Amino acid sequence: MSSAHRPAWPVRPVSKAGVRSIPEAGRPLRVALVAPPYFDVPPRAYGGVEAVVADLADALVARGHAVTLLGAGRPGTKARFVPVWDRTVPELLGEPYPEVMHAIAVRRAVERLARTEGLDVVHDHTLAGPLNVPAYGVPTVVTVHGPVVPDMERYYQHLGSDVHLVAISNRQRELAPELNWVATVHNAVRVADWPFQADKDDYALFLGRFHPDKAPHLALEAAHAAGLRLVLAGKCAEPVEKEYFEREVRPRLTESDHVFGVADAQQKRQLLASARCLLFPIRWEEPFGMVMIEAMACGTPVVALRSGAVPEVVVDGVTGLVRDDPAELPAALTEVAELDPAACRAHVAEHFDVDGLGAGYEAAYRRAIELSALRRDYAALDSALDRAYDRAGDGGPTLQASGDRP
Repeated sequence: MSSAHRPAWPVRPVSKAGVRSIPEAGRPLRVALVAPPYFDVPPRAYGGVEAVVADLADALVARGHAVTLLGAGRPGTKARFVPVWDRTVPELLGEPYPEVMHAIAVRRAVERLARTEGLDVVHDHTLAGPLNVPAYGVPTVVTVHGPVVPDMERYYQHLGSDVHLVAISNRQRELAPELNWVATVHNAVRVADWPFQADKDDYALFLGRFHPDKAPHLALEAAHAAGLRLVLAGKCAEPVEKEYFEREVRPRLTESDHVFGVADAQQKRQLLASARCLLFPIRWEEPFGMVMIEAMACGTPVVALRSGAVPEVVVDGVTGLVRDDPAELPAALTEVAELDPAACRAHVAEHFDVDGLGAGYEAAYRRAIELSALRRDYAALDSALDRAYDRAGDGGPTLQASGDRP
């Protein structure tokens, strides 16, 4: 309410009945985690978002919170699991229908939870899900797992202040500082679940999507120039991936290279633990890069091009080598053998373990709840004041300021 609408007469205190207080700091929270419908949580193979959601669910439960996971597939975490699809739908990845259908199904499930059990916060990891926020009436946190390209920046701007965004790296947040960020929480792994291996085999590993942004063709060129065998493992299912593989990857393959295909959870651990290094020649603003901390947790350093969150995740000269030009990668593939595997694992344990993931998101939830309560309560108070002033201006009871009471 602007000062232009405030009358000059004295005011009485306005009742705060119905204004809910902010939850106390130590109280366990009732959390609804919303996962995409494409892969199991945790994933059996591909599925970076699902891996983060699984670790977060377990970390929150370990911290004493009541967590309900909404998704598809089989239960695989310590959280209560409510499937909203009969099965996972990996074959529909990239299509609009599952995003819209999932949002509808999740909205019904969240409304039921809020009505029957109560919810303190919804944490959504999907694209279309945040459109449900006005229907929830529950503080909602959304993790921005992907790059904030112009179209996505516009989308998050239009979601408004009701949606509290969490960045997965400081770099991601720096590229869109005007968005409604409530926190930065790095992705994490359960370090104990990743095998440590000090003695390495003589190969470099590319592990990721066969996509121009990931640039496995640069990995091939660097490995060939260094005389080092390269193993390539990752997803090649979408049209852009298949076209890129045929155009840029297949013509560069030699007898020393091995295309592994998609590695399941166990195979990925074996490949990462045994490699001389993870080769990460990205050509885009990677928001985080889960595979980097997975490699370092196994004691495997990272050789990467400087882009996105790479300098935020890798300690150059300690847990990997970060270079500015692809021409510098062959030399780095030789030099990386001198780095200490134990230092790589210690770095992940200190900065990217799941304990920090749980603590970071708990703080983000409490901040979102606080901001939502303040916005709601001040809006309600402002509306009550407007009504009281209107009645007084019509000849109703005189309002008296609380400081003027006898």
